[in-house]
Amino acid sequence: MPDSTPPRPTRSAWRWGVPAVCVAAGLLLGVTHSVSGGDEIRGSDAPRLVDLVREAQQSVDRLTAERDAAADAIANHHGGTPSSAAALEAITRRGDALAGAAGLTPLRGPGLVVTLDDAQRDAQGRFPRDASPDDLVVHQQDIEAVLNAMWSAGAEGVQVQDQRIIATSAPRCVGNTLLLNGRTYSPPYVISAIGDAAAMQDALAAAPMVTLYKRYVDRFGLGYSEERRDVELVGHTEPVRMEYAEPMGPLGY
Repeated sequence: MPDSTPPRPTRSAWRWGVPAVCVAAGLLLGVTHSVSGGDEIRGSDAPRLVDLVREAQQSVDRLTAERDAAADAIANHHGGTPSSAAALEAITRRGDALAGAAGLTPLRGPGLVVTLDDAQRDAQGRFPRDASPDDLVVHQQDIEAVLNAMWSAGAEGVQVQDQRIIATSAPRCVGNTLLLNGRTYSPPYVISAIGDAAAMQDALAAAPMVTLYKRYVDRFGLGYSEERRDVELVGHTEPVRMEYAEPMGPLGY
């Protein structure tokens, strides 16, 4: 005989799942609020571009104000009284008078031009077989020897390539190039001087290092020439920076 009892309804999983999800969501929201303190926790730590621009502009404005204040202070200090203005004018006149001797102004007159060059290959495109690479290039000592001979002969001004040589100039050779005041030059090296050309030639002929260089000219084909002519020298235009030794501590350490 068939069973007429109606089937018992099955309990859906959602009956227990939904409350569990709600409880978990509530706990998550509570923990999140506690950690963030009410602030946005996904906010980027990287500053916005507009903030960077604003900070840069504020820095520029601040530095501009400091510069203007310093300029005003200098102007007031030097021009505030007739005595300070006269002192500044006297210093300026003295600086202008010494500019020529310091090599800061252009100069023109009769003189001597010496050209040094690396060795050249022969007609067959070869160098002397017994020559080393150092024998075939102009070295720093060769340029210094010419400069020293010119100065010792009373040169009024000297120039290497297109730069005036002053008290702080230091020609340096790096490989087969010349480094002078941060600029590099390739041979030939042209050294121009204003003064007594005959006296400078005599000084060059008597200089031991120049004599040694001329031997390499004959042996390995280095370039050397002297030319008497009118010379025009430029003035040194770069800032002249002087540095002095300073004690590092009470005992100099």
